[in-house]
Amino acid sequence: MSKRKIGMWMYNNSGGAKVQEKLILKLKERDIETIPELDLRFARGYKNSIICDGVNILDLDLFFSYNAGEQTVAQVYMYKTIDQFIPTINSFKAFELSEDKFRSNLVLSQAGVTTADFFLCHRETPQFVIEKFEEWKKMVYKPIDGWGGNGMAFLDSRQMLDALMPFINQTDIRHIYLEKFVENDFTDFRVDIVDNEFVACYGRKANAREWRTNITSGGSIILREANDKLIDVAKKASEALGMDISGVDILYDREKEEYVVLEVNGIPAFATPEQEKIGLDFNDKKIDLIVDLIDRKTNK
Repeated sequence: MSKRKIGMWMYNNSGGAKVQEKLILKLKERDIETIPELDLRFARGYKNSIICDGVNILDLDLFFSYNAGEQTVAQVYMYKTIDQFIPTINSFKAFELSEDKFRSNLVLSQAGVTTADFFLCHRETPQFVIEKFEEWKKMVYKPIDGWGGNGMAFLDSRQMLDALMPFINQTDIRHIYLEKFVENDFTDFRVDIVDNEFVACYGRKANAREWRTNITSGGSIILREANDKLIDVAKKASEALGMDISGVDILYDREKEEYVVLEVNGIPAFATPEQEKIGLDFNDKKIDLIVDLIDRKTNK
């Protein structure tokens, strides 16, 4: 059997470079060569090849895409293209599904995973938004494909709702996506899953002036312990979306006294050096599981 060779595009900030180095070394121990820093936005397509940094991507045994912050339309287009010819982690189908809040929540709910109540309509039918607000009283507007809490709005009054609609009409947004607000303590759970194996559980806490727990919105990391129910919910959500690697964000609904899946992230970050200092020590376990996953997927 010829030597296996994979491509990798890994984020380098916040400790990512160190994680990449460990991944490459552990893959080398399995006799798997890694070509890092393959940013697909600079790829060039030909009749029989897709060349990126001098490498024909189609000759690789697998492509590992793990960079959320630097994705571009061109990169995602090439990601989708190469997924038709070689294995990718995550598969593009799973990645694309997880990026779409409406479609992913629809799949989750059909699979029996508890989500917030959600609603979608075209922006040319704002009367349905008003009807939904009158029913729910509190709801959250979210961009269908946003991340990090960007573009979200908490709507708990008609004044807030009336201010949102002109903003939407000035954009190219076609659909309005809403979720009923889940009564919670403004903390969440992030459960990391790799190859259907539990990796770690931690949480995020919103700051005193915010309702969003996202780190980019001022939230902070907190230590949390997972229980069997949390792990089961996270695994079921990850499996429903076909994810190889996922970070499942979960809220505890204080009214219904149940766990609610908020979203499933396809590129959950490793613990940063600062987070490791406060007790998040799951990186090595996650690296080992990813190496096992790559080994299995490239073992022809």
